Order: sequence, then structure tokens, then C-alpha cells
Amino acid sequence: MIYTVTFNPALDYAVGVKNLEPGMTNRSYFEKLLPGGKGLNVSTILTNLNIDNTALGFIAGFTGQEIERRFREKGCKSDFITLKSGFSRINVKIKSDKETEINASGPDIDNGSLEALMDKLDGLKGGDTLVLAGSIPPSLPDSLYSDILKRLSGRDIMFVVDATRDLLMNVLEYRPFLIKPNNHELGEIFDAALNTREEVVPYAEKLVKKGARNVLVSMAGEGAVLVSESGEIIKSPAPKGKVINSVGAGDSMVAGFIAGWHESQSAEHAFKLGVASGSASAFSEELATKDEIEIVYKQLG
Repeated sequence: MIYTVTFNPALDYAVGVKNLEPGMTNRSYFEKLLPGGKGLNVSTILTNLNIDNTALGFIAGFTGQEIERRFREKGCKSDFITLKSGFSRINVKIKSDKETEINASGPDIDNGSLEALMDKLDGLKGGDTLVLAGSIPPSLPDSLYSDILKRLSGRDIMFVVDATRDLLMNVLEYRPFLIKPNNHELGEIFDAALNTREEVVPYAEKLVKKGARNVLVSMAGEGAVLVSESGEIIKSPAPKGKVINSVGAGDSMVAGFIAGWHESQSAEHAFKLGVASGSASAFSEELATKDEIEIVYKQLG
């Protein structure tokens, strides 16, 4: 079974505004509410690709109930923990000549609720996959990702981590199966400007040497790069298409890679399905469907 963890799910309130003018009253031409959060996005794409999975995490208040309702409406499975106080955050995604996001902080997570999640994670078995994606709320320790991997290490669980800076670097000693920085996040780690696929490769190789088994680097319009623990290097330019919505594209890439690996244990197929999934979501108003992903996959040859 594949499990995703989202510590801070959200209702994503997407609004379209033509020619957004700060400081002025702006009128929207569309509004949409979606269940959001990196792990939830990964789960949604996995479900769309017919890969069985369960989303874990925390919800609170009326917004938390709506996140769960809309998530299950999409056919996704969840086993959320309901917090006793507060309410799940609402993130505002403004679609205009430029995309603007306002991400809220979310509710505090008490120790009892955190332990309840740890109890669920203790139930994972050999052969399961655990996806940790996104930031950690201020009420939780910065070491949480590495604490979880340490707690579950040695049990033949496949770890996937999509995080930045220290959150990412601190898990490498536990040999995660997959990490997915984008080129800017990879550059921040090593204080380098990485703009081409060729420039990315040596720095991704450094993360492999530090313990990551596979390093998947997303690069938006420049495509993507995979460096594996066997030394295999796979590159792809970005598929052709009109970018409509970049929210969730990186999460879709992670989900596609996981799905591809579970189907074939082939790094090349997993990489192609990851690229196709990320691009298909970018070309869609919402997270991509299986049909949309398959269309882009065929373009990759």
C-alpha cells in the first residue's frame, strides 16, 4: 500500500481575475474550491492512475470536513486525524496575468494528535511506500521528517520525500527511494544557479552520494532530470503544451514516478510517467486525469 502524509491540508480557493490591480477592488470571472496540499495532490494523481493509496494527515473544523468531503468525492481514500480545535487552512490561488498565492498557516497540532499519526505509521509493513510531502506546520518540530524515517527505518518501507533545504537534507542518511527538488531548490542547497539540465546533473549526483537512491529534478519549462543510485542519468525536455495551472504539477510528477515504478520497476518508465503526469497537470485546470496523462506520455516517445 502507498500512504501519503500531508501535515497541513488546505482548501484551495482558486479565483480568476483579469489584470489584477493591487490596492483596488477586483472582480473574479471564476471561482473554484479544491482539496489541496502536496500529499493530497500526490494521492489524487495516484488514484487517477488506478494506483491504490491512502492519504494520512490532519484536518480541523468545518474546512477540514469540506477537504475530506471533496477529496473522497474524487474517489480518493483517506484516514485523517481530526484535531480538537482550530480549522484547516484556506489557501488563495489567484489566476491573473501572473499566478499569485496566499498560503495560510493552518491549525496547531497537539502532541496527542501527532502520536496518533505515529501509531498509524507504525502499522506500515514491508513493501509499503510512504510519501512525505510539503512543509511542516510551526507547531511541529523541524526534525519531524527525519524522526519519522528514523522510526521506520530497517522495515523495507520505500520512502519518498518532497521537501526543501534542511527538511530534505536531514533525511538522506535514511536512504529515501526518491526525492524531488526542483532546480531552484537544488541550487539553494548548494548555493548555485542551475538553469539547464546539464547543470543540474552533478548536483543531483551529490545528493545520491549523500544517500538518496533516486533524485528527480523538475525544471518547469526546461523539463526534468533523473539521477539514480546506479548512476543512470535520464533527461527530458518539457513536453509541448500550454501551461494553464502550475499548482500541483510537481506533486503530479512525484505521483507519476511512483505509479510508473510500481507498474514496472523501470526507472525509464517511471521517469516518463512522472514527466507526463507533471506536464499534464500543468496543461489542465485541475490535476490531470489518466487520459490526459496518457496523451502527454505518448508524446515522449
